Amino acid sequence: MSVSGPSSRLSVAASGDPRATRWGSPEAAQRVLGESLRQLRHDAGLTLREVAEPLRGSEAKVSRLERGAGSPKERDIEDLIVFFRVPDEKAREIRALLRQARESPWWSQFSDVTPNYLRRLIGLEGSAAGIHTYENHVVPGLLQTEEYARAVIRAALPQAGIKTVERKVRLRVSRQEVLQSAQPPMVRALLDEAILRRPVGDYGVMWRQLTHLREVARRPSVRLRVVEFEQGTGRVPHYPITRLHFGDGGPSELVYVEHLESATYVTRPSELERYRALLEEVGEAASGWERTEELLTGAIEEYRRKDPGDRRARATAR
Repeated sequence: MSVSGPSSRLSVAASGDPRATRWGSPEAAQRVLGESLRQLRHDAGLTLREVAEPLRGSEAKVSRLERGAGSPKERDIEDLIVFFRVPDEKAREIRALLRQARESPWWSQFSDVTPNYLRRLIGLEGSAAGIHTYENHVVPGLLQTEEYARAVIRAALPQAGIKTVERKVRLRVSRQEVLQSAQPPMVRALLDEAILRRPVGDYGVMWRQLTHLREVARRPSVRLRVVEFEQGTGRVPHYPITRLHFGDGGPSELVYVEHLESATYVTRPSELERYRALLEEVGEAASGWERTEELLTGAIEEYRRKDPGDRRARATAR
Protein backbone atom coordinates (compact mmCIF):
# COMPACT_ATOMS: atom_id res chain seq x y z
CA MET A 1 0.00 0.00 0.00
CA SER A 2 1.36 3.39 -0.93
CA VAL A 3 1.52 6.33 1.40
CA SER A 4 -1.45 7.83 -0.43
CA GLY A 5 -3.62 4.85 0.51
CA PRO A 6 -5.22 6.43 3.59
CA SER A 7 -6.51 9.36 1.57
CA SER A 8 -9.71 7.51 0.70
CA ARG A 9 -10.50 7.04 4.38
CA LEU A 10 -9.68 10.64 5.20
CA SER A 11 -11.94 11.94 2.46
CA VAL A 12 -14.75 9.73 3.75
CA ALA A 13 -14.38 11.15 7.25
CA ALA A 14 -14.32 14.69 5.92
CA SER A 15 -17.44 14.16 3.82
CA GLY A 16 -19.61 13.18 6.77
CA ASP A 17 -20.21 9.69 5.37
CA PRO A 18 -21.61 7.40 8.12
CA ARG A 19 -18.76 4.99 7.48
CA ALA A 20 -16.43 7.51 9.10
CA THR A 21 -17.38 6.17 12.52
CA ARG A 22 -16.05 2.77 11.50
CA TRP A 23 -12.86 4.08 9.98
CA GLY A 24 -12.09 6.51 12.75
CA SER A 25 -10.76 4.24 15.50
CA PRO A 26 -7.30 5.19 16.78
CA GLU A 27 -6.11 1.58 16.43
CA ALA A 28 -7.08 1.44 12.76
CA ALA A 29 -5.43 4.81 12.14
CA GLN A 30 -2.25 3.55 13.86
CA ARG A 31 -2.09 0.54 11.56
CA VAL A 32 -2.71 2.56 8.39
CA LEU A 33 -0.13 5.11 9.49
CA GLY A 34 2.39 2.36 10.21
CA GLU A 35 1.83 0.69 6.86
CA SER A 36 2.28 4.06 5.14
CA LEU A 37 5.60 4.56 6.92
CA ARG A 38 6.72 1.06 5.96
CA GLN A 39 5.88 1.79 2.31
CA LEU A 40 7.92 5.01 2.44
CA ARG A 41 10.90 3.05 3.76
CA HIS A 42 10.53 0.33 1.13
CA ASP A 43 10.21 2.91 -1.66
CA ALA A 44 13.43 4.52 -0.41
CA GLY A 45 15.17 1.15 -0.31
CA LEU A 46 16.18 1.57 3.34
CA THR A 47 16.51 -0.87 6.24
CA LEU A 48 15.03 -0.52 9.70
CA ARG A 49 18.45 0.39 11.02
CA GLU A 50 18.89 3.20 8.49
CA VAL A 51 15.53 4.71 9.44
CA ALA A 52 16.18 4.32 13.17
CA GLU A 53 19.04 6.85 13.07
CA PRO A 54 16.98 10.00 12.33
CA LEU A 55 14.53 8.89 15.04
CA ARG A 56 17.35 8.60 17.56
CA GLY A 57 15.97 5.17 18.35
CA SER A 58 16.34 1.47 17.64
CA GLU A 59 15.20 -0.89 14.91
CA ALA A 60 12.61 -2.19 17.34
CA LYS A 61 11.17 1.32 17.66
CA VAL A 62 10.80 1.65 13.88
CA SER A 63 9.26 -1.82 13.71
CA ARG A 64 6.68 -0.89 16.34
CA LEU A 65 5.79 2.26 14.43
CA GLU A 66 5.35 0.31 11.21
CA ARG A 67 3.20 -2.32 12.92
CA GLY A 68 0.97 0.33 14.48
CA ALA A 69 1.80 -0.99 17.94
CA GLY A 70 1.15 1.83 20.38
CA SER A 71 0.41 5.52 20.04
CA PRO A 72 3.04 7.23 17.79
CA LYS A 73 4.80 10.39 18.92
CA GLU A 74 4.33 13.57 16.92
CA ARG A 75 8.07 14.34 16.94
CA ASP A 76 8.90 10.93 15.41
CA ILE A 77 6.37 11.34 12.61
CA GLU A 78 7.56 14.86 11.82
CA ASP A 79 11.17 13.64 11.71
CA LEU A 80 10.19 10.90 9.25
CA ILE A 81 8.25 13.34 7.07
CA VAL A 82 11.40 15.44 6.78
CA PHE A 83 13.71 12.43 6.39
CA PHE A 84 11.66 10.91 3.55
CA ARG A 85 10.99 14.33 1.98
CA VAL A 86 7.27 13.60 1.86
CA PRO A 87 5.34 15.94 -0.49
CA ASP A 88 2.99 18.41 1.19
CA GLU A 89 -0.29 16.68 0.28
CA LYS A 90 0.86 13.30 1.52
CA ALA A 91 2.37 14.90 4.61
CA ARG A 92 -1.06 16.36 5.42
CA GLU A 93 -2.60 12.90 5.09
CA ILE A 94 0.00 11.42 7.41
CA ARG A 95 -0.53 14.17 9.98
CA ALA A 96 -4.32 13.62 9.82
CA LEU A 97 -3.75 9.92 10.48
CA LEU A 98 -1.47 10.83 13.36
CA ARG A 99 -4.21 12.96 14.93
CA GLN A 100 -6.65 10.06 14.66
CA ALA A 101 -4.08 7.63 16.03
CA ARG A 102 -3.48 9.79 19.10
CA GLU A 103 -7.15 10.20 20.00
CA SER A 104 -8.37 8.53 23.17
CA PRO A 105 -10.24 5.32 22.22
CA TRP A 106 -13.75 4.76 23.54
CA TRP A 107 -12.64 1.76 25.58
CA SER A 108 -10.09 3.82 27.54
CA GLN A 109 -12.76 4.37 30.20
CA PHE A 110 -12.46 0.63 30.85
CA SER A 111 -8.66 0.47 30.67
CA ASP A 112 -8.45 -0.67 34.30
CA VAL A 113 -10.24 -3.93 33.42
CA THR A 114 -8.95 -4.42 29.87
CA PRO A 115 -5.93 -6.71 29.43
CA ASN A 116 -3.19 -5.16 27.30
CA TYR A 117 -3.32 -8.02 24.81
CA LEU A 118 -7.04 -7.44 24.16
CA ARG A 119 -7.02 -3.67 23.62
CA ARG A 120 -5.83 -3.76 20.03
CA LEU A 121 -8.56 -6.22 19.03
CA ILE A 122 -11.30 -4.16 20.69
CA GLY A 123 -10.13 -1.01 18.95
CA LEU A 124 -10.04 -2.65 15.54
CA GLU A 125 -13.40 -4.45 15.72
CA GLY A 126 -15.28 -1.24 15.02
CA SER A 127 -13.25 -0.57 11.88
CA ALA A 128 -13.43 -4.07 10.42
CA ALA A 129 -15.40 -4.85 7.29
CA GLY A 130 -15.51 -8.50 8.29
CA ILE A 131 -14.97 -10.55 11.44
CA HIS A 132 -14.42 -14.29 10.96
CA THR A 133 -14.17 -16.20 14.22
CA TYR A 134 -14.00 -19.74 15.58
CA GLU A 135 -14.76 -20.47 19.24
CA ASN A 136 -14.50 -23.79 21.01
CA HIS A 137 -15.35 -22.97 24.64
CA VAL A 138 -17.81 -20.07 24.92
CA VAL A 139 -20.07 -17.95 22.73
CA PRO A 140 -18.03 -15.20 20.99
CA GLY A 141 -17.95 -12.01 23.04
CA LEU A 142 -19.75 -9.97 20.37
CA LEU A 143 -22.72 -12.36 20.55
CA GLN A 144 -23.01 -12.86 24.32
CA THR A 145 -25.98 -11.79 26.41
CA GLU A 146 -25.22 -9.68 29.46
CA GLU A 147 -26.00 -12.46 31.94
CA TYR A 148 -24.01 -15.04 29.98
CA ALA A 149 -21.04 -12.63 29.85
CA ARG A 150 -21.32 -12.15 33.61
CA ALA A 151 -21.29 -15.93 34.18
CA VAL A 152 -18.26 -16.38 31.89
CA ILE A 153 -16.30 -13.61 33.63
CA ARG A 154 -17.15 -14.88 37.11
CA ALA A 155 -16.00 -18.39 36.17
CA ALA A 156 -12.75 -17.06 34.70
CA LEU A 157 -12.07 -14.65 37.61
CA PRO A 158 -13.52 -16.25 40.74
CA GLN A 159 -11.56 -13.89 43.01
CA ALA A 160 -12.67 -10.69 41.25
CA GLY A 161 -14.88 -8.23 43.12
CA ILE A 162 -18.38 -7.29 42.00
CA LYS A 163 -17.23 -3.91 40.65
CA THR A 164 -14.52 -5.47 38.48
CA VAL A 165 -16.91 -8.09 37.12
CA GLU A 166 -19.58 -5.51 36.29
CA ARG A 167 -17.11 -3.21 34.54
CA LYS A 168 -15.91 -6.11 32.42
CA VAL A 169 -19.52 -6.93 31.57
CA ARG A 170 -20.16 -3.31 30.57
CA LEU A 171 -17.08 -3.34 28.35
CA ARG A 172 -18.24 -6.51 26.61
CA VAL A 173 -21.74 -5.16 26.07
CA SER A 174 -20.33 -1.86 24.76
CA ARG A 175 -18.25 -3.74 22.20
CA GLN A 176 -21.44 -5.19 20.75
CA GLU A 177 -22.69 -1.76 19.68
CA VAL A 178 -20.68 -2.17 16.49
CA LEU A 179 -23.25 -4.76 15.37
CA GLN A 180 -25.97 -2.08 15.58
CA SER A 181 -24.09 0.50 13.50
CA ALA A 182 -25.30 1.80 10.15
CA GLN A 183 -22.78 -0.44 8.38
CA PRO A 184 -21.99 -3.33 10.73
CA PRO A 185 -19.13 -5.68 9.91
CA MET A 186 -20.04 -9.00 8.34
CA VAL A 187 -19.67 -11.53 11.14
CA ARG A 188 -19.01 -15.16 10.34
CA ALA A 189 -19.03 -17.16 13.58
CA LEU A 190 -18.15 -20.84 13.81
CA LEU A 191 -19.07 -22.47 17.12
CA ASP A 192 -17.99 -25.85 18.37
CA GLU A 193 -20.99 -27.95 19.40
CA ALA A 194 -19.52 -28.13 22.92
CA ILE A 195 -20.59 -24.50 23.42
CA LEU A 196 -24.23 -25.59 23.10
CA ARG A 197 -23.78 -28.58 25.40
CA ARG A 198 -21.64 -27.13 28.19
CA PRO A 199 -23.75 -25.05 30.63
CA VAL A 200 -22.44 -21.62 31.58
CA GLY A 201 -24.25 -20.17 34.56
CA ASP A 202 -27.61 -21.83 35.19
CA TYR A 203 -30.03 -23.37 32.69
CA GLY A 204 -31.95 -20.12 32.37
CA VAL A 205 -28.80 -18.26 31.35
CA MET A 206 -28.15 -20.90 28.68
CA TRP A 207 -31.54 -21.03 27.00
CA ARG A 208 -31.77 -17.25 26.89
CA GLN A 209 -28.24 -17.02 25.45
CA LEU A 210 -28.96 -19.60 22.76
CA THR A 211 -32.27 -17.91 21.95
CA HIS A 212 -30.34 -14.67 21.47
CA LEU A 213 -27.85 -16.47 19.24
CA ARG A 214 -30.64 -17.84 17.06
CA GLU A 215 -32.18 -14.38 16.70
CA VAL A 216 -28.87 -12.64 15.95
CA ALA A 217 -27.99 -15.29 13.38
CA ARG A 218 -31.03 -14.27 11.32
CA ARG A 219 -29.57 -10.82 10.68
CA PRO A 220 -28.14 -10.22 7.20
CA SER A 221 -24.78 -9.22 8.68
CA VAL A 222 -24.32 -12.38 10.77
CA ARG A 223 -23.62 -15.91 9.61
CA LEU A 224 -23.59 -18.47 12.42
CA ARG A 225 -22.70 -22.14 11.99
CA VAL A 226 -22.17 -24.99 14.45
CA VAL A 227 -19.36 -27.52 14.03
CA GLU A 228 -20.81 -30.81 15.23
CA PHE A 229 -18.69 -33.29 17.15
CA GLU A 230 -18.73 -35.89 14.38
CA GLN A 231 -17.73 -33.42 11.67
CA GLY A 232 -15.09 -31.52 13.62
CA THR A 233 -12.91 -34.42 14.73
CA GLY A 234 -9.34 -33.75 13.69
CA ARG A 235 -10.31 -30.64 11.73
CA VAL A 236 -10.77 -27.96 14.37
CA PRO A 237 -8.10 -26.11 16.39
CA HIS A 238 -8.01 -26.30 20.17
CA TYR A 239 -7.99 -22.51 20.60
CA PRO A 240 -10.13 -19.54 19.53
CA ILE A 241 -9.20 -17.69 16.32
CA THR A 242 -10.48 -14.33 15.08
CA ARG A 243 -9.64 -12.86 11.69
CA LEU A 244 -10.32 -9.20 10.94
CA HIS A 245 -10.27 -7.80 7.43
CA PHE A 246 -10.86 -4.23 6.33
CA GLY A 247 -12.15 -2.31 3.35
CA ASP A 248 -10.23 -0.37 0.71
CA GLY A 249 -7.82 2.12 2.23
CA GLY A 250 -7.98 0.40 5.60
CA PRO A 251 -5.38 -1.61 7.51
CA SER A 252 -4.16 -4.97 6.31
CA GLU A 253 -5.94 -7.99 7.71
CA LEU A 254 -4.80 -9.64 10.92
CA VAL A 255 -5.54 -12.74 12.95
CA TYR A 256 -5.97 -12.76 16.71
CA VAL A 257 -5.15 -16.06 18.45
CA GLU A 258 -6.14 -16.12 22.10
CA HIS A 259 -4.28 -18.06 24.78
CA LEU A 260 -4.98 -18.52 28.48
CA GLU A 261 -3.65 -15.13 29.63
CA SER A 262 -2.22 -13.66 26.44
CA ALA A 263 -2.78 -13.46 22.71
CA THR A 264 -0.85 -13.46 19.46
CA TYR A 265 -1.49 -11.01 16.62
CA VAL A 266 -0.61 -12.53 13.27
CA THR A 267 0.18 -10.14 10.41
CA ARG A 268 2.79 -11.90 8.26
CA PRO A 269 1.27 -12.90 4.89
CA SER A 270 2.47 -16.51 5.04
CA GLU A 271 1.03 -17.04 8.53
CA LEU A 272 -2.19 -15.21 7.64
CA GLU A 273 -2.69 -17.56 4.73
CA ARG A 274 -2.32 -20.56 7.05
CA TYR A 275 -4.96 -19.27 9.47
CA ARG A 276 -7.23 -18.21 6.63
CA ALA A 277 -7.08 -21.74 5.24
CA LEU A 278 -7.69 -23.20 8.70
CA LEU A 279 -10.83 -21.12 9.19
CA GLU A 280 -12.06 -22.12 5.75
CA GLU A 281 -11.50 -25.78 6.58
CA VAL A 282 -13.45 -25.42 9.83
CA GLY A 283 -16.19 -23.65 7.87
CA GLU A 284 -16.41 -26.58 5.47
CA ALA A 285 -16.83 -28.93 8.44
CA ALA A 286 -19.61 -26.80 9.93
CA SER A 287 -23.27 -27.66 9.46
CA GLY A 288 -25.51 -25.53 7.26
CA TRP A 289 -27.93 -22.99 8.69
CA GLU A 290 -30.96 -25.30 8.78
CA ARG A 291 -29.07 -27.89 10.82
CA THR A 292 -27.48 -25.17 12.98
CA GLU A 293 -30.92 -23.73 13.74
CA GLU A 294 -32.18 -27.22 14.57
CA LEU A 295 -29.29 -27.74 17.01
CA LEU A 296 -29.90 -24.37 18.65
CA THR A 297 -33.62 -24.98 18.98
CA GLY A 298 -33.06 -28.44 20.46
CA ALA A 299 -30.58 -27.10 23.02
CA ILE A 300 -32.91 -24.20 23.90
CA GLU A 301 -35.81 -26.54 24.55
CA GLU A 302 -33.65 -28.87 26.63
CA TYR A 303 -32.34 -26.07 28.85
CA ARG A 304 -35.84 -24.61 29.24
CA ARG A 305 -37.18 -27.96 30.43
CA LYS A 306 -34.39 -28.10 33.02
CA ASP A 307 -34.82 -24.49 34.17
CA PRO A 308 -36.78 -24.46 37.46
CA GLY A 309 -37.69 -20.80 37.00
CA ASP A 310 -39.17 -21.41 33.55
CA ARG A 311 -41.13 -24.44 34.80
CA ARG A 312 -42.67 -22.33 37.58
CA ALA A 313 -43.53 -19.58 35.11
CA ARG A 314 -45.28 -22.04 32.79
CA ALA A 315 -47.17 -23.59 35.70
CA THR A 316 -48.34 -20.15 36.86
CA ALA A 317 -49.47 -19.26 33.32
CA ARG A 318 -51.64 -22.38 33.20
